Amino acid sequence: MSVNLDTTSRDSADSPPDDTPPPATGQRRRGMRYLLTKVDFRFSPYLYVAPFFVLFAIFGLYPLIYTFVISTKDWPLGSDKHPSVGFDNFIELFHDHYFWNALYNTVGIFVIATIPQLITALILASVLNRQIRARTLFRMGIAIPIVTSTAVIGLVFGQLYGRDYGLINYVLHFFGVHAIDWRANVWSSWIAVSSMVNWRWTGYNALIYLAAMQAIPRDVYESAALDGASQLRQFWAITVPLIRPTIIFTVIISTIGGMQLFGEPLLFTSGAGSLHGGSLRQFQTVSMYLYENMFEHFRLGYAGAIAWVLFLIILLSSILNFLIVRRINSDK
Repeated sequence: MSVNLDTTSRDSADSPPDDTPPPATGQRRRGMRYLLTKVDFRFSPYLYVAPFFVLFAIFGLYPLIYTFVISTKDWPLGSDKHPSVGFDNFIELFHDHYFWNALYNTVGIFVIATIPQLITALILASVLNRQIRARTLFRMGIAIPIVTSTAVIGLVFGQLYGRDYGLINYVLHFFGVHAIDWRANVWSSWIAVSSMVNWRWTGYNALIYLAAMQAIPRDVYESAALDGASQLRQFWAITVPLIRPTIIFTVIISTIGGMQLFGEPLLFTSGAGSLHGGSLRQFQTVSMYLYENMFEHFRLGYAGAIAWVLFLIILLSSILNFLIVRRINSDK
């Protein structure tokens, strides 16, 4: 018995120590890892998108709320006193003839600019999506207006639409059309400003449509061609329905940009009173009228009311356009 005891004690002394944790400790570690994994799986997505919402709260939501606060006050620029006036600025705005004229001009320019712009962009993208010569060169060419300065565009188109020596009137002269004073009338000024907008942003929308078209599998077109569908039929039956989300996106973005139109009509005229959009305010937009009240009449509260009404108009217009485009595409 003594020999066996000595052997057991010697074997236990020579064997390495056992580092295996007790069962309770291992279960706690596994439970902790499971908890961390669960927390990571549930809260990591919110952490990844948090920077956007933080920046939006600082540079988007806070200015929006602060603008509404300003709109409820009589706030002359440079004055330390700005008493609260409630909704008097909004009431005055709804009875302001100049505001309704600016809104009328904005909607008119938006309609005659956006609809041809998106249709032309869709056609250009469809052409550039085909196998044509110098396709890369043409794709780069339609992107040039995007990087062109608005000031340069205003100067160039201001010369093109000159009354006495403009190139447009010079060309129209050969067709028996008398010289048009493009800045003097409502429709002529709208057409001129809309052409500036279209020239700059048609290529931008065409590139967006082109990127969406290239994501469509070529097998779909090949199957349609084998069934006897023409290219026009493929365009309306395949291309347009499959890029419907992109079309809705461009409509909404164009609506936001069109309702905030400022640079092109401002640069279309020059000199004193350029914010008025012509002698009769025939092409003054809402953004120009907002800027006029802020920096010519120094009425920050009234300008804040204009900004908030413009925000609501853009929001409602975007929702309406989204519903219309989705209904049109769903009926096809």
